[in-house]
Amino acid sequence: MVNFLAQHGTELLVKTWEQLYISGISLGLGILVAVPLGVVLTRFPRTAKVVIAIASMLQTVPSLALLALMIPLFGIGRLPAIVALFIYSLLPILRNTYIGMEDVSPALLDSAKGMGMTAVQSITQVELPMAMPVIMAGIRLSAVYVIAWRRWPPILGPAVWAT
Repeated sequence: MVNFLAQHGTELLVKTWEQLYISGISLGLGILVAVPLGVVLTRFPRTAKVVIAIASMLQTVPSLALLALMIPLFGIGRLPAIVALFIYSLLPILRNTYIGMEDVSPALLDSAKGMGMTAVQSITQVELPMAMPVIMAGIRLSAVYVIAWRRWPPILGPAVWAT
C-alpha cells in the first residue's frame, strides 16, 4: 500500500481532481437547467408530461450507446463525458423539482396571493423554499448517479481510475 501510494500518489490525486471536476461541472449544468425548467413546467402541466417523458427516455439510453453518439459530435475526452453526464443528471433533478413545486400546499399559495405577492414572488418566497427538501433530494440522487456513471465506461474520458 505504501509503495503504491509512493509510486502513484500524484496520479491518484490528479485523477481524483479530474473525477470531481467533470462530475461537478455536469451536476452544476444539470442544476442550472433542470431546476428552472421544473419550475416553469409546473405552470404548464401538459407540456410537463412530455418533457419529463423525454428526459425519462434519455435516462434509459445506456451510457456506452450515448457515448457512441457523442464521439462524432464532440470527439473523445472531457467534453463528451460532461455532456453525457449532464444528460443523465437532468431527470432526477427535473422530476423532483416538478414534484416538490406541485406538492406545495394550496393554502400557502392562497396565502401568498392574499398577501399580494406576484407570481415570481410566490415562486421565490413560498414555493421554492417549501419544495427545497424535495429538490435537494433530487440533486443528491443526481450527484450519486453522476459520480457512479463517471466510473464506467472507461472511454468516457481521460479521468478514469486505473485498475
